[in-house]
Amino acid sequence: MDVSNAISIARRGRWAVATMFFVNGFLTGSWAPQIPVFLTRLEISELTLGMLILIFGLGALICMPISGYLMSRHGSRRIVRGFGCFAVLALLPVALAPSTPLAATALFLFGGLVGGMDVAMNANAVAVERRLSKAVMSSSHGFWSLGGFAGGAMGGIIIQNFGHVAHAGLVTAIAVSLFALGARHLVTDPRPVVQEHRKFALPRNGSIYLIGLLALFCMIPEGAVLDWAALYLKQERGADLATAGFAFALFSGAMAFMRFAGDGVRNRFGAVKTLRICSLIAAAGMLVAALASEPWVAIAAFAFAGLGIANMVPIAFSAGGNQPGMAAGTGMSVVTTMGYCGILVAPSAIGFAAEHVGFSIVFAALSGFLLIVGMLANLAHAADFVPQPAE
Repeated sequence: MDVSNAISIARRGRWAVATMFFVNGFLTGSWAPQIPVFLTRLEISELTLGMLILIFGLGALICMPISGYLMSRHGSRRIVRGFGCFAVLALLPVALAPSTPLAATALFLFGGLVGGMDVAMNANAVAVERRLSKAVMSSSHGFWSLGGFAGGAMGGIIIQNFGHVAHAGLVTAIAVSLFALGARHLVTDPRPVVQEHRKFALPRNGSIYLIGLLALFCMIPEGAVLDWAALYLKQERGADLATAGFAFALFSGAMAFMRFAGDGVRNRFGAVKTLRICSLIAAAGMLVAALASEPWVAIAAFAFAGLGIANMVPIAFSAGGNQPGMAAGTGMSVVTTMGYCGILVAPSAIGFAAEHVGFSIVFAALSGFLLIVGMLANLAHAADFVPQPAE
């Protein structure tokens, strides 16, 4: 294969994996507007609804390491296609489920398929980075954010005017179409030099778990802002409901903006230096948000923190997918599983802690987590990958 043809394939693969990120984010964002419908349609309590949402997260956490194991045998392209072709169909059974047990089953499968696809598409983004010899992970996550925004923004309007089943059907049609366009151009990744396990087993390389810890410390603050920032502003800073809602909106908007700019920053300064600077920005923003007495000062501080957090997770994922002697999918599955606990599991513990000490102290403590990431930034040196020769 000549060099120009190899670069052309890699560039198509770059947009193909960006499409996978958009589809995954679109499916996740489209699920959010369906949540309130569950309360009335299934006639369940908020506690039961919370358990159903937790089941969605558990499905993702269980399937993430399975996805990594499958990639160590078959490569990321086949696993993205495998999980993705079912994930694009999975919202419809959730919307059609007539009872709580069936809804729980559908949500577990939906979460598992979306989570398994998530790990595989991140590993495929690593393969694209190696072929292009430049970072694409941050902008790939930017496409995920765009997909989530698109799914969430259109969902409420469609459900209100046409019903939740019509919404799920339209989401499925859009997701299937985009997936079919992108999946055929995904790049292949080479088999690892070291086949570290022939049966399902956890990696023995301790550094991958430290990188997973970095991802966890990056994603806990993200989950905290997502679930608790509005309540913090309303209860402890006297903001009205409309104002409080801007906290996550500006935080996520800042993250999306910075993720599209982040690859250029990382290519210029390197993963370790970028991670260290980003952690300082994020920690400063989180600390100011915790100490601010005025709601809009806290909201601006959350947005500033979002600028820093935006590129921290993609760098951790790249480092996990570039561990020497380890399949990209194996490292990615460990890092993503540990990292996503920060969004799917940690917020419940944060709520419990805030009930006893207040959200202000909790957000201040989270700034300490982000400083720890900065101190351990050297662990992300593997994200500064070496070019992969064209095959």
